[in-house]
Amino acid sequence: MTHTRRLDPYDSPRAFYGAELRRLRDEVGLSQERLSERVFCSPAYIAHFESCVRLPQEEISKLLDDLFGTGEHLQRLCKLARRSSYPDYFADAADLETVATHLYDHAPLLVPGLLQTREYARALSLATAPFMPEDVIEKHVQARLERQRLLKNPEVPELWTVLHEPVLRTAFGGPEITARQLHHIAALVRTRRVVVQVLPFTAAAQGFMSGMARIMTFAEGPSMVYEEGAHRGNLIDDPALVAQYQASYDLIRAAALSPMASLEMLESVAEDYGRS
Repeated sequence: MTHTRRLDPYDSPRAFYGAELRRLRDEVGLSQERLSERVFCSPAYIAHFESCVRLPQEEISKLLDDLFGTGEHLQRLCKLARRSSYPDYFADAADLETVATHLYDHAPLLVPGLLQTREYARALSLATAPFMPEDVIEKHVQARLERQRLLKNPEVPELWTVLHEPVLRTAFGGPEITARQLHHIAALVRTRRVVVQVLPFTAAAQGFMSGMARIMTFAEGPSMVYEEGAHRGNLIDDPALVAQYQASYDLIRAAALSPMASLEMLESVAEDYGRS
């Protein structure tokens, strides 16, 4: 059975949305399970909305307004709650990572955002959008760096990342920037803030997942997966599919180098860049 932690509704627009949804649901005498059936979503969605684990969704908010007879009340609150400095396709995932207990990143080509240096993030933005105005690039880079405040929390979330060897060998921004990026990851590992494993070229066939993906677990509610490609992202909450991602990730971790051997490779490749 799903449940909802009690929050101060005046903490944020998202908290107010959750409190209003819970109030309206209680007024009509529907459980989270019964309400989810009426608006064609899973009970976990309702629980996540009410406990501020997940940002509200516009389509579901419209269905809820129709069901409760509240005009556009929840839809307006939804728009306030969803204001974000991130692209719309990533806004939900960025929000979820702030309340996750564990983050498991799979990175076949690029350093994940939480581990990027400013220089690397800027070089990546220029590579993916070469005609983007400078002020927009800076906005994107700054938003990415602000996410990294999560790493200053000594308790949660715990971050585990598997980097494929091509991530180390692709010099975004040139050898010097990539060397500093790899040294930065190594420093995070040495402070025991993250666990990083490298999947070498020789083991790539033993553990396969296509594309960038993140598995997120929560103190309340089921795990979710966020997968990302160029200019798009997708959240997955189907339990069976999430379980398949978890099984694939476990195989990749088993095929990857140990954390200590991975740290040695990170520092070795960084030194190679420094000599080039």
